[in-house]
Parts: sequence; C-alpha cells; structure tokens
Amino acid sequence: MSDSSDFLVVGGGIAGAAAAYFLSASGRVTLLEAEASVGMHATGRSAALYSEYFGGPAVRTLTTASRAFYASHGTDTTPLLRPRGVLALGSPDTADAFAQAHAAGALAERPVVELTPDEAQRLCPVLRRDAFDRVLYKPGACDIDVDAAHQLFLRGLRAGGGRVVTRAPVRESTRVGGLWHVRTGGPHEAVYAAPVLVNAAGAWADRVAQTAGVAPAGLRSTRRTAALVTLPDPPGDTGPSAWPMVTDVADTFYAKPEAGGLLLSPCDSTPVPDPARRVRADDLDVAVAVERFHAAVDLRIRGVGHAWAGLRTSVADDTPVIGEDPAAPGFFWLAGLGGYGIQTAPAVGALLAALAAGHAPPATTAPLTPALAPGRSLAAPVR
Repeated sequence: MSDSSDFLVVGGGIAGAAAAYFLSASGRVTLLEAEASVGMHATGRSAALYSEYFGGPAVRTLTTASRAFYASHGTDTTPLLRPRGVLALGSPDTADAFAQAHAAGALAERPVVELTPDEAQRLCPVLRRDAFDRVLYKPGACDIDVDAAHQLFLRGLRAGGGRVVTRAPVRESTRVGGLWHVRTGGPHEAVYAAPVLVNAAGAWADRVAQTAGVAPAGLRSTRRTAALVTLPDPPGDTGPSAWPMVTDVADTFYAKPEAGGLLLSPCDSTPVPDPARRVRADDLDVAVAVERFHAAVDLRIRGVGHAWAGLRTSVADDTPVIGEDPAAPGFFWLAGLGGYGIQTAPAVGALLAALAAGHAPPATTAPLTPALAPGRSLAAPVR
C-alpha cells in the first residue's frame, strides 16, 4: 500500500523546501530527506550572501526575482536580508576580469560603483593600498539569515498540510498508472506515491534520477572551503562587523564578517567524485585563504577557529536545471544550483512549483524556462 500525495519532493535543502512551500498551495506535499535532519549539506554550509552580481545572466535574474520575497517575509527584529555590500579588488593583472565585473554589475538593480582607494579604505580600514589599484563596490549585496529562510519554507509547507519525512533515502522510483512510486530505505522503509516527483536532491540528484531510470543531468560536485578566524583589535572606529565583504575580481578569496570575526575562503573548487563521502576542510586550503587575506590587508589574524567544507553542484553551463524531464513525464528537476541556491531559492521554488502544478510561470522568470530546461544543450560558460 502506497502513501499518497499530490507532489513528492526529494531533498530537504533550501531549494527543495522552497519548492515544497510553493507547491503546498496546489496540493498535498511530502518532502523526503535522506538525512536525520534537513539542510545538513550545501544549505547548512553556505556563505549566506545574497548578491545580484553573482553568477551568469539567468542566475542574476533568479536572484533579483527573489529579493522581494526575502524582503517581505522577514520582520523588523529578524530580517531575512541585512545590508552588507561587497568590495571587489582589482589589480593590473586582473584588468579584464575587472571590466567584465563592472559591465555585468552595471545591469543590477543597484549598479556597481567604482570607488577610489580612499573611499574603499573608509569602508574597510585594514585594506592595504598596494594590494589593489581599482575597486568595485557592490551596494546591493546582503547577508541572508539562511536558517530563518529555510525554516520559513518548512513552516509554510506544514501549514499548507504538507509534511517532512527524514531518514528516508530513495532506493527505487517507478512510474505506474500515472503515479511515481518511490521506495525509501532507512529505519522506516515505505513507499510513497504521487503523480509528480521533484528531484531536489542536490549533489545526489543524478543518483535519484537513476533510481527512476531517468538519464542523469551531468552534475558535478566541487568542494568549497571556509574557516572562521578571529582578529586583533582593528584600526579605526568600526570593527569587522561593519565592514563589507572583501573579495577580488579574480575570485581567489573572500573575507566576510561573521560572528564577530571573519569567514575566510580561498574560493577553491576541488572536484569531488563521490559526494556520498563527507567532505572536510583541507588544512592547505585554509592556509591559502589566510595567505590571500593577509596579502590584501594590514593586519594578521589572531587564530583559526572552526573550518569546514561544503559541496557546490552544477552542470557544465553553471546554470540551474529546472523543469520536467523530456523523457520522463511527471519527473521534475530542481538541481545544479551551484553556489546560488540560497540567494535564488524563492524564485526557483516558485518557478518549479508553477511548472509542476501546470500553472503559468511567474512573469519575472518565465522567459528563463528554455535556458533552465532539462535536456538543453550544455556548454561551459564563457569566463
């Protein structure tokens, strides 16, 4: 006997939770999560930045389309978005990358601004003047309260009559009589059925597709390292919590204020052939992040605290895969979100829900559907 719903969503990260939230307006939703709790992988290891300057054209459109949701669903005391801003440093060696970032950022709702070195140092007093010759400021970038956003989607799902089933890894999926039947393993093996199956399993989405006899999307996972570091008392009247995030236009490091210190990353992208093996921070990657940060500032960190690594999963063109598989009726992909899943979650969730429920896509993202469709021709993006 199958447990029936109108929609099955596989994957409880923020993308799957957002899809389930929006789908709950169209029917009963069951969200299946392999782990003991949701959001343990990419969602729980995010840098928590909302940036309309990040990613290719489709990603930037999805990000812009998500701002209104995030802005309207926070509260005065716990907003989902908090202004942060980003300083992107340029040097003579990165002139082409600077020009590309400037051109792309000029199209954002809050366009990038080129600052003088003095203006940049007023925003972040520890910058070394010999570390850059030009700098872009991205004023619309914000911190995201990732946990609050994730929980908002899950509460909305439950309020709409949906449910979350944890410890439910997918073992087999078959389509019979217009319904997908999904058999799960774990301590409470069961079979769940629905006419629509949404594959939002992140790094495991190709494996979920294979359980259903669906061709994989060609997802590739890479490791991204981050570490929390403590600082000595900085110069100036403001501490690091008031600084913008600092990066470079070549994307070789970032330093983001976090928990009274800084979150550092070397922006590594190490291939992970088997995402089932838990990724861990590599000491060398942490050391590289510290070295690159030291090259950009006039202070030395006091110590490295917690370090970790997360997975970023994408396809060759670095654009999400959203929509119904052309060879599998009722099987919908919500995958390949790379490093953009948090900032685009409201828009990708609403778009997926509209497509899966047979409704017209939102006007802001409807033109993107061919560029996001499963089965499209995938080419590496031009950098």
